[in-house]
Amino acid sequence: MQYLPNLFFALALIAGMGFFLMNIRKVSRNIKLGKDVNRTDKKPERLKNMIMIALGQSKMIKRPLSGFLHIIVYVGFIIINIEVLEIIIDGLFGTHRIFQVPLGNEIYGFLIGTFEVLATLVFVAVVIFWLRRNVSNIKRFLSKEMKGWPKNDGNNILYFEMVLMSLFLIMNATDTPFQQAGIGNVVSQFISPLFDGFSLEVIHTIERSAWWFHILGILVFLNYLFYSKHLHILLAFPNTYFANLNLKGQFTNLESVTTEVKLMMDPDADPYAAPPEGAEDTVPEKFGASDVADLNWVQLLNAYTCTECGRCTSVCPANLTGKELSPRKIMMDTRDRLEEVGRNIDLNKGTFVDDGKQLLNDYISPEELWACTSCNACVEECPVNIDPLSIIMDMRRYLVMEESAAPQELNMMMTNIENNGAPWQYNQQDRLNWADEE
Repeated sequence: MQYLPNLFFALALIAGMGFFLMNIRKVSRNIKLGKDVNRTDKKPERLKNMIMIALGQSKMIKRPLSGFLHIIVYVGFIIINIEVLEIIIDGLFGTHRIFQVPLGNEIYGFLIGTFEVLATLVFVAVVIFWLRRNVSNIKRFLSKEMKGWPKNDGNNILYFEMVLMSLFLIMNATDTPFQQAGIGNVVSQFISPLFDGFSLEVIHTIERSAWWFHILGILVFLNYLFYSKHLHILLAFPNTYFANLNLKGQFTNLESVTTEVKLMMDPDADPYAAPPEGAEDTVPEKFGASDVADLNWVQLLNAYTCTECGRCTSVCPANLTGKELSPRKIMMDTRDRLEEVGRNIDLNKGTFVDDGKQLLNDYISPEELWACTSCNACVEECPVNIDPLSIIMDMRRYLVMEESAAPQELNMMMTNIENNGAPWQYNQQDRLNWADEE
């Protein structure tokens, strides 16, 4: 019976970490459903991006209030969880505040005091975030894609953080030896008097309960990430590292199409000649993308990394003028479809069985795609370097090249280019008349 709590703790730790790793393997498997793309170039620049954007939060502070609050929560989340190491050791071996003796009261008190201050700041920041989401009527939190689960998910995480920070402070406030030592209790000393009327046994029970709920809550929070937009806590780092480093506005070209166009424009070219060594000599099985498996793995990583903050949609000129397009919805729909495909694979023992659905039409409509102005505002604004535009352009490519389903205006322009060598409808003999005008 003496070691029963330690055994229970070990089982809870193994179960929590095991379930988390199992779910991360599913995420990895789903991302790898995407087509290959090489993002191994410019490693120093990629590392700098990851350090500045994911670790340093450099793009978050473009909006000072929300950026500052997010940094508080981010820093607090990282630093406070250092104490989880002590909790794990105490839980496994039945010790209590095992780091206090080797670190000494001065260093240990400084650390715990820092944790308490950060926990308080995180609690305050989270309350402000909740008010912004639920009371302030900020437009980007009121979009139709933020109804139902997305709204609840955002609030659930805030509730989680409020409870975890409260449990941490209550745990310290009811730890009688810790309070009597007077080291590091810079915040909990003001909470401790609330329990003055309780017996030592009851206070000890409260302290143990807060300790258990705190660590179990962290394990539940860790596994909740898989079902939540807050998976970006982990994926923001690889996402910023593997982000597209090309100049914004530089689109990808299909080599087979480029080769064919060059042949058409070169009067001396032999259309039957063998392609140059190393060049692509086969036509892709599909032009563009109609479903998640047609996208590349970085685009699928983007979908899982989306924070649903709505900064992209808030600067989208199409959305601002009332059109259907929301870059945030593009990413959310891609992730939802990818999750649906993943569940299909799980149910069918590792093989995808056609479900009669696809990302195009069932999740994202052509109307949304053609509303995009390709201005890159969404890409520039994203705090973790997500690229909704690349998905939009790949799906447009499918509509044009596979289904000939471009809007009438675009079809007219392409017909004019084909027939007249210019976007406008006039005779080729008249195309140089402008040079004769005085």
